Amino acid sequence: MIHQKRRPFLVLASAALTLSALSWSPMSMAQATDTIKFGMSMPLSGTQALFGADQVKAAQMGVADINAKGGVNGKPLEMILIDTQADPQLGINAAKRFVSVDKLPIFLTSWSAVVKAVAPIANREKVLELSVGANSPEIATLGDYVYTTFPLADVDVAALAQYSHATLGKQNAAVMYINNDSGVEGANIYKTMFEKAGGKIVAFEAYDAKATDFTGALLKVKAANPEIIHIQGLITDLPQVIAQMRQLGITTRVSSYSAGYNPKVIEQLGAAAEGLIVTSLAPSVNDNPNVAGFINRWKTTENRIPNGLPYTQYLYDSPYIVAELYKWIAKNKLPATGENLRKALLAIKTFDLPMTGMLEVSADHRVKKPVYLLTVDKGAFVPLATIK
Repeated sequence: MIHQKRRPFLVLASAALTLSALSWSPMSMAQATDTIKFGMSMPLSGTQALFGADQVKAAQMGVADINAKGGVNGKPLEMILIDTQADPQLGINAAKRFVSVDKLPIFLTSWSAVVKAVAPIANREKVLELSVGANSPEIATLGDYVYTTFPLADVDVAALAQYSHATLGKQNAAVMYINNDSGVEGANIYKTMFEKAGGKIVAFEAYDAKATDFTGALLKVKAANPEIIHIQGLITDLPQVIAQMRQLGITTRVSSYSAGYNPKVIEQLGAAAEGLIVTSLAPSVNDNPNVAGFINRWKTTENRIPNGLPYTQYLYDSPYIVAELYKWIAKNKLPATGENLRKALLAIKTFDLPMTGMLEVSADHRVKKPVYLLTVDKGAFVPLATIK
């Protein structure tokens, strides 16, 4: 079991991103031939770049802080970055490059469809794939070389559904969801858990990932007259759905998962965001003092807080996990292969991380964490409940 002390923060400027493959290691270029490398494939362009770019910046901050402390056993940690645009085919291309060109034994990625698409490559080549932000429950079943370091939807969405019925007293609910892997699976979890708690789903409506007009689905939801509406969408569509909902005179309280915990939602919706309930799977400033330093660092370097704060906390921590895996194989005098890094992950199991605290990766490829519920009150996200 690894127990690391909480690390103080260094205020370091994050590097500018490019939209093609790049390497990130703030240590001397003279050391570049003797670096500890890992891959990261994330959307830096396209519709999901708002989230992806900030997640990458957070990971870069983590790499910078590790290297400022001496790297991994004295060697700098280097992140090789490739843009996926959250597109499965581009994710496959990135994974192939990591394996065949960069010869990396480990890579990190996100977005459920991408994680699933590249899983066969990781398993076939015996390269360790870590999902660092996707939430499809199916990720836990993708094979021996695919693990998540982020809790899946059967953690936070399930808790939210149960809370809506048992604590808020909602007897019936409507569900709207984006028709992709994350949306379908998350919506089904909400439906199953709300009904299991004793509630009734009165409307269950999908919308296309490229849709901009949600009137048809919203009119069906309005006709069902639910007591609460859960939206399993993305940051790109969630504000649009809520805005059109309010324009149609639907005043019902809305919930969403952690994608909704984003300052852009409040900025775009204004008063229409009031009462929105979202989940977070990472501790706040009240739960972990390091989070305050993390947020202040963003304000200093970016003049704002990060988009998708909980996700960026996990991304900041992800290089620390990689570093510990490499330290374990070095201690055990093993070569840096995907198979040995997988052995390291299963041997270490528990990581004490700067931003998200204790994280245990189970043998069944899952991660369990407390669920923090927040609601929008007077134009700000405020704590609502903690479910452990």
